[in-house]
Amino acid sequence: MLKTLLQMVGTAALVVAAQAQAAPATLAPTPPMGWNSWDSYGLTIDEPQFRANVDALAKRLKAAGYQYAVVDEGWYLANPQDASKPETLHYRIDANGRYEPALNRFATAKGAAGFKPVADYVHAQGLKFGIHIIRGIAKQAVSANLPIAHSAFHAVDAADTGDTCPWNPDNFGVKDNAAGQAWYDALMQQYASWDVDYIKVDCIASHPYKGDEIAMIHRAIAKTGRPIVLSLSPGPAPLEQAVELGRNAQLWRISQDVWDHWDDNGEWSQNVKAQFAMIASWARHVKSGNWPDADMLPLGWLGPVPGDGQPRTTRLTRDEQRTLVTLWSIARSPLFFGGNLTRLDDWTQALLTNPAVIAMDQRGESQRLAGQHGDVIAWTTHADGADYLALFNTGDAATAIKAAFATYGLAGGTYAVRDVWAAKRLGQLAGVNHTVAPHGVLLLELRR
Repeated sequence: MLKTLLQMVGTAALVVAAQAQAAPATLAPTPPMGWNSWDSYGLTIDEPQFRANVDALAKRLKAAGYQYAVVDEGWYLANPQDASKPETLHYRIDANGRYEPALNRFATAKGAAGFKPVADYVHAQGLKFGIHIIRGIAKQAVSANLPIAHSAFHAVDAADTGDTCPWNPDNFGVKDNAAGQAWYDALMQQYASWDVDYIKVDCIASHPYKGDEIAMIHRAIAKTGRPIVLSLSPGPAPLEQAVELGRNAQLWRISQDVWDHWDDNGEWSQNVKAQFAMIASWARHVKSGNWPDADMLPLGWLGPVPGDGQPRTTRLTRDEQRTLVTLWSIARSPLFFGGNLTRLDDWTQALLTNPAVIAMDQRGESQRLAGQHGDVIAWTTHADGADYLALFNTGDAATAIKAAFATYGLAGGTYAVRDVWAAKRLGQLAGVNHTVAPHGVLLLELRR
């Protein structure tokens, strides 16, 4: 009897071990960190520019955890400067209707090489490579009715010609049928063959939200066998679809594009102040492998051809920049720098690589909105053995704050306190007695 019981226990242990071994690793177990070309280059980045930014990423930010280098929209256009005249755009596609990098911008993409040589360069730096795409199938592929690779289907079988992206002229939508799945299977196989690690898919998370295409892309990535992180854009992604989003992607945008405006600027983009409410609304859905994305960090030098506006140093003040980075990090948003890395200044590098701030983002636990009183918004988190309290002053005048730490849901008593951004130890304290600058933040590290 005992022998039989031991055999049963041993068999069960083997089954559990086999199941654990077979279970796929979580993609993006922590919020992805990296650099994206859009904020500084818009549609126009070329291979020498991208490689120069990869070099700077490896030298200046990699040690702090930044690892993804992403080529954003339009890499298949020979003449991206003519985007305002879509009828004049020149696309490069293969015999199966899939986009290839434009050779006048990415010279190593000759033949069927695609982005593989660029990915190899990124990987040689100990980094990971990503690309941006617009959902759907190339209109040119549909017009020529090109065959879909590795299938018996053709482009017209997959295309939904009544569905186009409101702001991009390149593609038709894809039907939720066998041909549509075959299209996305072929597309993701292409990207896997290029050793892509990260795919940002646009015109899919909002206006319109396309749950069927998100699911098809998710299935197609899984079939490749390559651990490719899936990012969805733009926002605001629908909060009511949080479960479906988390099932099929690792990160998704929660707002319109964030640019370097503190308050309402009368434009289509999202301002930093408005992100407080948006980020708080998604906080309960933050978990390993699921990262509501507050968008890129429009900091440093935005040029030579930014995705919005003229070349410039970020319009955000230093207080506003600290507020942005603190809010994104304490809420555990992905951190993708948008500034031109080849012109990264020391102050911005220090802002992006503060060890305590990175710890909150990458290893934070129990992060939460801890209350709001007037213009002051409080967040707390726990990381690496310390509690953190962030007090944001969203108002236009300096604000004095005097309160016990228990006011914010922290344990009573005293803590050894450090002002993170001032890099100053404040001694043993039981509460806050500080003045916070307008649009600024007081970030305190609290240790017993």
